[in-house]
Amino acid sequence: MNLSLYTVTAFLIIDTDGHRVLAKYYHPKGHPNGETKKLTTLKEQRAFEKGLFQKTKKAGGDIILYDSHLAVYKHSLDLIFYIIGDPSENELMLHSALVAFSDAVHMLLRNQVEKRGVLENLDLVLLCLDETIDDGIIVETDSTTIASRVSRPKADTTDIVINEQTLLSAYQTVKEKMQQRIGQL
Repeated sequence: MNLSLYTVTAFLIIDTDGHRVLAKYYHPKGHPNGETKKLTTLKEQRAFEKGLFQKTKKAGGDIILYDSHLAVYKHSLDLIFYIIGDPSENELMLHSALVAFSDAVHMLLRNQVEKRGVLENLDLVLLCLDETIDDGIIVETDSTTIASRVSRPKADTTDIVINEQTLLSAYQTVKEKMQQRIGQL
């Protein structure tokens, strides 16, 4: 029986030109990583990303075994989201984490998930990633939970509606108070 947690080696967002938009590499402590090579240097990471992009740039697939890494990916307009794991990881778990992250980002960015929108809201995207994957371990696979934890709370929970009626009412109140004060003098 395997009692280990579902782990991720990397999370990537690459645009349709093959350029890195976001990359986060994980090295979980205590995880057996003997059969895959570690991507520790920037040169290794860039070479891996370039080769992975060349294999996955055409839409149609959603999982690939590349360079002894399991890559689950999803296309979204001009971006490609990747979750990279060991070949022994559960593909369905990696896929459900990727779909949950993608759906949460779609909710937060109001379905405008493109390179410009992701870069403008990079804080929300990174918070969303941190709520999905913590230090290489998948912690959440429900998109609405992720989005609700990340979304910004309203500054003031009470909505004040100002219209003609409220302004007229305020004017009448001030007018009555002024007449009472003048009458007391």
